[in-house]
Amino acid sequence: MAEEAIEGGAANAWQEAVIDKLPPAEALAGVEREVMEYDVVIVGGGPAGLSAAIRLKQRAEKDGKEITVAVLEKSAEIGGHILSGAVIDPKALNELFPDWKERGAPLETPVAEDRFMILGPMGQASLPMPLLPPIMHNDGCYIASLGNVARWLGEQAEALGVEVYPGMAASHVVWDEPSGRVKGVVAGVFGIDRHGKPTGDFQPGIELHGKYVFIAEGVRGSLAKTIMARHNLCDTAEPQKFGIGLKELWQVPAEKHRPGLAQHTTGWPLDEFTGGGSFLYHFGDRYVAIGYVVHLNYRNPFLSPFDEFQRFKHHPAIAEHLEGGTRVSYGARAITEGGFQSVPKLSFPGGVLIGCSAGFVNVPRIKGSHNAMKTGMLAADAAYDAVIAGRSGDQLVEYQTAYEKSWVYRELKQVRNAKPYLSKLGTTLGGAAGLIDMWFSSIFRVNLPWTLKHGKTDAGSTGKAAKHKPIAYPKPDGKLSFDKLSSVFISNTNHAEEQPAHLKLLDPSIPIRVNLPEYGEPARLYCPAGVYEVLYDEAGGNPRFQINAQNCVHCKTCDIKDPSQNIVWTTPEGGGGPNYPNM
Repeated sequence: MAEEAIEGGAANAWQEAVIDKLPPAEALAGVEREVMEYDVVIVGGGPAGLSAAIRLKQRAEKDGKEITVAVLEKSAEIGGHILSGAVIDPKALNELFPDWKERGAPLETPVAEDRFMILGPMGQASLPMPLLPPIMHNDGCYIASLGNVARWLGEQAEALGVEVYPGMAASHVVWDEPSGRVKGVVAGVFGIDRHGKPTGDFQPGIELHGKYVFIAEGVRGSLAKTIMARHNLCDTAEPQKFGIGLKELWQVPAEKHRPGLAQHTTGWPLDEFTGGGSFLYHFGDRYVAIGYVVHLNYRNPFLSPFDEFQRFKHHPAIAEHLEGGTRVSYGARAITEGGFQSVPKLSFPGGVLIGCSAGFVNVPRIKGSHNAMKTGMLAADAAYDAVIAGRSGDQLVEYQTAYEKSWVYRELKQVRNAKPYLSKLGTTLGGAAGLIDMWFSSIFRVNLPWTLKHGKTDAGSTGKAAKHKPIAYPKPDGKLSFDKLSSVFISNTNHAEEQPAHLKLLDPSIPIRVNLPEYGEPARLYCPAGVYEVLYDEAGGNPRFQINAQNCVHCKTCDIKDPSQNIVWTTPEGGGGPNYPNM
C-alpha cells in the first residue's frame, strides 16, 4: 500500500511530485506567462472571498486610497459552484452592508417556523423548540439561495472596482523559493489533452501576483492543501472532520408551499453511530430546498450517502412536502465539521486562509456562511492596514489575533464539543450531551472546561468490508427518489472531454489491489455522482477501476474519504463542473 497521506497534503516527496505535476508539467515546462500584479489576489468567489474583496475596497474608498484586488472563480459564473441549505444568519452581512435590504440582497424569506424532528422508520417525534439552546434557533435568519447571494455580492464587488474573473481556475501556487512565501497563483491553464500534451488551443495561463494572497477555495481546496502541508498549518489542530451534503431543489404546488418553514431532522434512515441529518426549507417561488448530510466518519464502507438521501425522502414526514412537486436541481458538496479545535493556523508567509478553506462551519447551527464572510472581512482589514503601511509578503498575524477576539471564535468555542460527542456516544446520547454542553454555556455564559478531541481522520474511520454487511437500497421510483446519473444531469455538470482527468490516483493499483478486497472499494458508493466504478469482464472476473471524471460535481468527498488516501482532487479547467441555479 502507498504510504498514507497526512492531513492536509502529501506525506513524502513522491506524493508531492505527483501533485505538483498537475496540470502535466511537460506541457507547462519553460512556458512564459503574462504576470499581473495586485495588492491582494483572492482565490475563490464565494461569500468569504467576495466579502474580503468588498471590505478592502470599502476601506480604500473611505480613506481616499487606491488598492487593487482580483478575485478568481473556477466556475463559469459567480455562484455557479455554490451549494448550501441555506438558512442565513445576516450578522456578517449587516456589518458589510447595513443597507443590504435597500440594495436588493436576495434574502427574501425570513424564517417563520422552526421545527426539529427525530425520525424513526415508522414515524416521527417533534422536539419542543424551547428544549433547544438559543444558538440553534433561527430567529432573525433568512431562507435563501446562497448561490444567488454570492452572485449579488459579486455585483457589489465589481461596482466597487474589484476585478472579478469567473472561469479562471487557480491550479498552482507561485512560490518565492527557497523561502516558501506565497507570491501568487497560476490561473487560466487551458488546452492540455488527456495525455498531458498541449493542443492547438493551449493557453499556459497567467500568473497573478499579490502582496497578499487570500485562499478562499472552499472545503478541501487543492491549493490550501499544498500550503497547509508546506507551512505545517495543521500541526497544532485536530484533524479536520467533514460531512457530505446532498441537496435537491423542488418546486411544489401552491397549496403545499409554507414560506418560512425551516425543518430539521435526525435519526432514520441512519443508524445510531452514523451521524447526519436533514434540512427542508420553504422559500421563494414555491421552492422547497431539501438536503441530507452524512458525517464522513461513518464506518460501514457499503454505505451510500446518495442512496440514504433518496430513501429518506420516502418518509411520510418528508414526502408530504414533495408529492406533486417537480425536482428542479441537484448537487452535492463536502462540509467542514471539525469546528473550533480543527481550525488551522490562519496565516502563512504571503497570505491567509479564509472561509471554508479554514473550516468555520458551526455544526449544530448547520451554518457557516456568516462566519466565512466575517473571516474574509477580518483578513481584509489586516491586509489593508499592511498594504497601506508599505508591507508585503509577510505573515498577517493581525488576522489571527482578530479572529481570536471575534464573535466567530466565541461562537465556535461554544459548540466545540457537539461533534465529538456525536462521534463518541452516538446520535441519542451524544446529541443529549451536546445540548447540555451548549445549554450550560448559554445559561452561565461560560464554557465547560474541556475540549474533546476528534481523533481519527474520516478516511481512517472507514471499517473493513469483512466486518460490515452490504446495504440493499430500494430502487428509485422516479417520483420522489432518483438515480445518480439523472441527478447529475440536472446539476448541469460538464467538463471539457479532452482535458486530463482532474481526479488523480497516487498509485493506480490501489483501488483493485487494496481497496476492493479490504473495503469493497467504497469510492463507487460514497461518490454522489457515479464518478467511480469497478468493472468486470463478461465472466465476472478481472476487475478494473474506472474514473468518469466528466460526472464530477466537485464535492471532494473522494479526496476526504478514500481509506488509502490515494485519490487527489485537483482543479480542472476553469468553467467546468456543475452550474447550480438557485442553489
